[in-house]
Amino acid sequence: MKGKGFLNTLSGRFLILTVVFVMLAEILIFVPSIARFRADFMLTRLKQAQIAALTQLATEDIIMPELEAELLKNAEVFNVVLRRNDVRQLVLSSPLPEGIAETYDLRMAGPWELILDAFSCLLEPENHIIRVIGYPVQDAGTLIEVTMDSKPLHDAMIDYGFRILILSALISAVTAFLLFLAVQRILVLPIRRVVQHMETYAKAPEDARRVIEPTANVVELRKAEDALKSMQTQLTGALRQKERLAQLGGAVAKISHDLRNILTSAQLFADRIEASADPAVARTVPKLLNSISRAVGLCEATLAFGKAEEPPPQLRRLNLAQLVGEVIDGDGLGGDSKITCLIDISPGLMVRADAEQLHRVLSNLIRNARQAIEATGQPGTIEISAGEEDREWWIRVGDTGPGLPPKARENLFAAFQGGARKGGIGLGLAIAAELVRGHGGRLDLVRSDAEGTEFILLLPKELDAIEA
Repeated sequence: MKGKGFLNTLSGRFLILTVVFVMLAEILIFVPSIARFRADFMLTRLKQAQIAALTQLATEDIIMPELEAELLKNAEVFNVVLRRNDVRQLVLSSPLPEGIAETYDLRMAGPWELILDAFSCLLEPENHIIRVIGYPVQDAGTLIEVTMDSKPLHDAMIDYGFRILILSALISAVTAFLLFLAVQRILVLPIRRVVQHMETYAKAPEDARRVIEPTANVVELRKAEDALKSMQTQLTGALRQKERLAQLGGAVAKISHDLRNILTSAQLFADRIEASADPAVARTVPKLLNSISRAVGLCEATLAFGKAEEPPPQLRRLNLAQLVGEVIDGDGLGGDSKITCLIDISPGLMVRADAEQLHRVLSNLIRNARQAIEATGQPGTIEISAGEEDREWWIRVGDTGPGLPPKARENLFAAFQGGARKGGIGLGLAIAAELVRGHGGRLDLVRSDAEGTEFILLLPKELDAIEA
């Protein structure tokens, strides 16, 4: 990788880990093997001493001092004690240059004791006289005991350990190299191929030819490639659809703009016709005006929805009861209206929100409720309540209208997928839900049946530390 050392790559780190773990395995093998080598070294000395002792015992005459010294030299010990028939006998002996420093009994020594004694010997380079006790071979007695120098044992262990470490290092290097090649072939190269595909695809995600074709033989990598292909295919399709929708949206925006101007002119002419004394014209004009008003509203809503995304909300503390009152007054629900507004909001309830955006959301919900009730031709009630909990504020808007049709409930917050009322285009609730999401909250439909419809608006309190 550019700008990064080999040790920061997957291959480099795997190589280091391989060497470390192989060396650790070799160390775990080295520890008992060095203990075993020490025990075998001392057993060999016991066997040599036993042979020298048996040579002396086979001679009925008194052995010459020169021969005894030669036997002890060949056995590399100072004294040999042999116990036979419950009799302890000093078979061969010579003067000790110093006192006995340690005694090691190989008859009952366990593995941990052998390991500890081995490392104790490795860490003591100075020469000492040690006593070694063991069993004679070939049932030549019940016990054999020798005294010997510790230096030859220490040197032999150092030489053995050095050869083992050299061999371990060689094995580690070869094993690490082979594993490195295997990982490069099996993992690193396929992963690098996936990364290259991702980089190539990122340069032109709309080009379907850049979508990866899974070829990995490793199950996990094959699953990753399959998932990547599925994601890239979906993303390419979504980008193409987005591009087509953007082009279509631009065309619709131009058409809507021109059509709005035409309809506005038509509405002015219709207003003049409304003053006609002709009864037929008088009956037709209101319907014409309603049709033109709906067409103008569709154009304006389409143009508004086609604009850039809503700006981030400017959060500040505001009095919710006061804001709801402004919405109701602006929607003409006061005075002699056949629709009754029931407001259950504490006068002191403060929420943190963008006043303009929250006004638009509540206005949309209340206007939909009013229009649903007006469509029945009967008096009705709109209920607005609010409160707060530990983590959020909630606002409920309900009405006693006829409820939403099933198709509207299925695509309630999707633009152009069906409005909440007859003749609607499905933009009002889509925009309202988008504004609420911008606050970090959500807008949900609580119920919609023959008894009416109820929405709930939730606003989070996570930003309590931010002052207005």
